Amino acid sequence: MKTENTDLHESEFINVNLSKAKFHDVNLADSHFDDINFTKACFENVALVEVDIRNANCSNLSLSNANYDGMRIDGILVTDLLRVYRSQG
Repeated sequence: MKTENTDLHESEFINVNLSKAKFHDVNLADSHFDDINFTKACFENVALVEVDIRNANCSNLSLSNANYDGMRIDGILVTDLLRVYRSQG
């Protein structure tokens, strides 16, 4: 099934299987995700500005080529963590 040029803002999806779905040029601003399985998902060219991730399992999560300005993990600035880590190399 292909949905294109559709306005679904304020939609609610409950108990929906979107595995292997592809999203391109999608606006999810101000969306809320709860009890979501993103296992093996790939995010490219995404804006995660002012996103709050809580109670997450980040096992084997990989971030690369990202802007970490203002990003915090458990309240600690990632840029500070990286600076300290790189200075010990």
